[in-house]
Amino acid sequence: MADEIDLEKQRIRDEVRARRAAMGDAERVAARDGITAQLVSLVEAREARSVSCYLPVASEPDTSGFLGWARDRGLDVLLPSAREDGLLDWIRPSWEGMVQGAHGIPEPLGAFLSPMAVGEVDLMIVPACAVDRTGVRLGWGRGYFDKSLGSMERRPPVFAVVHEADFVDSLPSDLHDVPVTGVVTPSRIEYLDDPAEE
Repeated sequence: MADEIDLEKQRIRDEVRARRAAMGDAERVAARDGITAQLVSLVEAREARSVSCYLPVASEPDTSGFLGWARDRGLDVLLPSAREDGLLDWIRPSWEGMVQGAHGIPEPLGAFLSPMAVGEVDLMIVPACAVDRTGVRLGWGRGYFDKSLGSMERRPPVFAVVHEADFVDSLPSDLHDVPVTGVVTPSRIEYLDDPAEE
């Protein structure tokens, strides 16, 4: 059964990668602008003063516009740094440049904080391959965010960012998968795990 779940997860990842790779420049810009608007709306609606987010790599939904807005507004932002043990440290960026991190993933210059630091933010914004309507989040297979979310004593609201086609009715899941509070796409915000907030 576990093998079947893993195979189905990989099939979905391959499908999403192919779909994102096929996006044209104009479509990417429109998606980035939509995501920026939705994330700004989410942060303002929740009156968040501190957030964790991510720097987009490859074809991940582009948060660069939102991060520029957050920097200009003086929000306290934490960005992830992958560790060898599979957890995430967090960086409070100085906004003064980038360095190469684990797996060749760019990381910002700034102050390093422990894996527990993210428990203090008002809102977590995480990448995803896909999300379903029950809050199941499918990542890319390394498990960094699942381990981090699963190890937290206090978990802020968690919103996964995906393109429209990656928000689906159902996804395969394992026991270690931690449901997200909501999903953000270029055109909407939907609460999935916290009906009182709708």
